[in-house]
Amino acid sequence: EKVFRAWTDPEHLARWWGPNGFTNTFHAFDMKPGGAWRFVMHGPDGKDYKNESVFVEIVKPERIVFDHVNGPKYHMIATFDDVDGKTWIRWRMIFESARDYEWARPICVNANEENFDRLEAELASMA
Repeated sequence: EKVFRAWTDPEHLARWWGPNGFTNTFHAFDMKPGGAWRFVMHGPDGKDYKNESVFVEIVKPERIVFDHVNGPKYHMIATFDDVDGKTWIRWRMIFESARDYEWARPICVNANEENFDRLEAELASMA
């Protein structure tokens, strides 16, 4: 429940989403099938990265599915399973093209590890 809340409460999500040094400004967060998630990730280099996604499926507290609809395009499936009192997160990104995957892979692997570290810190700060 706590992990799911960190993913679905925009105040929590904005604090941990993205690699180290990034901050977020959410412009839309309508977490329901067909709902929009639009935000800007502000990089430590001063660059802004616009993101737009559309939620496909929300199953509390088991699964969040969305389509990232601006470049690179991908289908994201995050599942949450209780394993001995801890939450096992499965994070799958299915890219629209092999070219997008090849471009994103070297960035995503390390960035997603940093994402999980930031999620862990956010979970520790939550009541």
